[in-house]
Amino acid sequence: MTKYQESVAQMLARHEKEFEEFSKIHDKYKNEGDMWKKKFDEIGKPILRIIEDTENRLCSKMEGSGRGQYSTNLSDKFRSEVRKRFPLIDLVGVTIS
Repeated sequence: MTKYQESVAQMLARHEKEFEEFSKIHDKYKNEGDMWKKKFDEIGKPILRIIEDTENRLCSKMEGSGRGQYSTNLSDKFRSEVRKRFPLIDLVGVTIS
């Protein structure tokens, strides 16, 4: 397992309750649409903070070791791994008109 995959797995395990709740709402929003948007955003905002904190910790290790140029690629891989589990994560807080 790669470092970014480990980070995602640890994040999901450490915040299991929060991600479990978000997963339920994510699936409802995915399947039933706009009627779940408000709840999706409400529960999704703290989830985004957890994801960003984990991503920052992961990438700061790379930057601190003199490998800052690889940090962007690592960040992209980390986000892709999150999107595999939550494909609509990028829509949290986005207003669709």
